[in-house]
Order: sequence, then C-alpha cells, then structure tokens
Amino acid sequence: MSKCPFCMIATHELPSEIIHEDEHVVAFMDVNPIADGHVLVIPRRHAENLHAIDPEDLQRVVVTAKRIAAVVQSELRPDGINLFQANGRGAGQTVFHLHMHVLPRSIDDGMPMSWDHKPGDRARIAEVAGILRSALARSETRIDMAEPVA
Repeated sequence: MSKCPFCMIATHELPSEIIHEDEHVVAFMDVNPIADGHVLVIPRRHAENLHAIDPEDLQRVVVTAKRIAAVVQSELRPDGINLFQANGRGAGQTVFHLHMHVLPRSIDDGMPMSWDHKPGDRARIAEVAGILRSALARSETRIDMAEPVA
C-alpha cells in the first residue's frame, strides 16, 4: 500500500510550497490550482474524511483555513473565496486525507460551484428534516461549540 501523499507533504517527504505549518496542521499550495492562491489545509494526523477526523483536528483545520482565507483576500483581492471540503468519492474527493480547499474566486472564472435554485418538495423537505432531527436527538455525539483551539 502506498503512503498518503498528503502525509508525505506533512512530513516533508514530498516537495510542496508550504505556506503555514504547526504541530497540528499544514497549509500548502495546490499543484492543480483553480486560481492563484488556491491553498489546501490538512491535519498532520491522518484522517481519511470528515467522519474519521478528531474534532479538535477538524477545528484546527477550519480555524487555519479561515486565517488563510483572510490573508488571501487581503493580499490577492479575489471577488470571493470558497472553503470547500469534499467528503468521499461521490463528493469528488480524490486524495483520501481530509483537506479543505481555500479557493479564491473571480466572478468570471467559469468554475461551476453552484446549482440550479429551484423549489423543492416541501413535504419531502419536512420529512427529511424530521429524520435528521430525530437522529441528532438520539445521537451520543454532540456538537461542541467550545472556543476555538489556539
């Protein structure tokens, strides 16, 4: 089995343009960028996806992505920024180490990142909402809204 390429970047076994690293996260330039300033933020500790990541590591990834997005906005002045995390093959994940894209956007960049906004079936929306509310209510996993980890 080959080693995860993002783990290899985190340990400096693969070359990359790292722009930030600390004991928990690494942020580096995407080698297949959508635009100037396309950065990937990963946890150092391997986690395949959103379901597998430790909540503290996820929090650190999100806080770091927010910080990088602010710097990208300030320095590169895109029209907007998407923070994007693909979770699983069906969502387009191709490297199975959780990563968050910081995607600088321009109004005319041609990158589809939206969907047709058309009204859904209100009865089905309510039905699915009920299923999810019930599952959340009986879930042992609680969403922790604690202060961000420094």
